[in-house]
Amino acid sequence: MHMNDISRVTVVGGGYMGGGIAQVFALAGYRVRIADVSVEAADKALARLLLEAKEFESQGLFAPGSAETIAANLSAGLDLEQAVADADFIEEAVFEVLDVKRDVLARISRAAAPDAIIGTNTSTLPVRELIGAVVGPERFLTVHFSNPAPFIPGVELVAGEATAPTTVDAVKELLSAIGRHGALVADSPGMVLNRLQYALLREAFLLVEDGVATVEDVDAIVRTTFGFRLGFFGPFAIADQAGLDVYVEGFKTIEGAFGERFSTPALLTEAVAAGKHGLKNGHGLLRDFDESDRERLVAYRNRAYARMLGLVEELGPAPLAAEAPA
Repeated sequence: MHMNDISRVTVVGGGYMGGGIAQVFALAGYRVRIADVSVEAADKALARLLLEAKEFESQGLFAPGSAETIAANLSAGLDLEQAVADADFIEEAVFEVLDVKRDVLARISRAAAPDAIIGTNTSTLPVRELIGAVVGPERFLTVHFSNPAPFIPGVELVAGEATAPTTVDAVKELLSAIGRHGALVADSPGMVLNRLQYALLREAFLLVEDGVATVEDVDAIVRTTFGFRLGFFGPFAIADQAGLDVYVEGFKTIEGAFGERFSTPALLTEAVAAGKHGLKNGHGLLRDFDESDRERLVAYRNRAYARMLGLVEELGPAPLAAEAPA
C-alpha cells in the first residue's frame, strides 16, 4: 500500500480522540467512516461530530466551509467489520486497555483488506504487546495523535519488528497530506510524549509535596517560562540556545542537592567535552551554526515569543484556571 493508494479511511472508536481524528481526515478530503461498539453508537458519534464541526467553524477554529466538507466526507451506519472491509487505512482509537485493544485489532485485521494499513492510537502500550493480535503484522504500527486531534499537529509513530518500512513511509506521507507531522520513535512504554509528560508531572508533584511552590505557582511558572518556548523549540534546541556548558554546570548544582535522578546525561557531557557549547560557539547538539544562522535563529525566536505573548494577552487567562490565594 502506497500513500497515493489511500482514499478511504475508517476510524474505529468514535469518542473524543477517534472523533477528532476522523474530522482531520474528512477535512483533508478523505472518505471517512466511523465505527464503534454498535451502529447506533457510531451514528450518535457522527451526529456529535457534525455539530461540533459547525461550532468550530462558527468560532473561527475551522475555515469557512469546513463543516460542509466534513459532512460530505464523514459517515457511519455500518458495524465494525463492514466499516473496515474496503478501507485503505484504519485507525483504532478505543479504550487504552490491552485486552480491549487486542480484541478490536483482531476483528479489524480479520475483516480488512490484506493490504490495508492498520494504526493504533495507543499512547502508552508497546506495539509488541498488541501485534500478536493482528493478522498481517507487516501493515501494523502505532499512529498516536494527541488531544485535541483537530488542533495538535504532531503524531508519534512506532513500528514493530514486523512492520514493513513501506508501511511507515506510507503513513508519514499520509500524515503530511493531512497537515500533520509524524515522528518515528522506538517501541518503548510511554514512547516519547508520555515519558516526558510524566517526568514533568512527577517533578511538579514533588515540588508541591516538598513545599517548594504551590500547585498554582508551579503551573504559572511552567506556563510563563520554559513552557512558553515549547511551541517553537524542543528541549535540545532550547539547550543549544542557552548553552550546553551552562547546562552541565546547572546539573552539578541540582545533582548535588537531589542525587542520581538529576545526574548529568552522558550525551550532554560528551558534547561539551567535544567543544559543543551550542549557539554561542557555533557547535550544538542539533547542528553547527554560522553567524548568519545565529542571526536568523535569534530573529525568529524573538518574533515567535513576541507573537506568543500577544496571543496570551489577547486570549486572557484560561477559563476556570486556578487562582493563587490572596
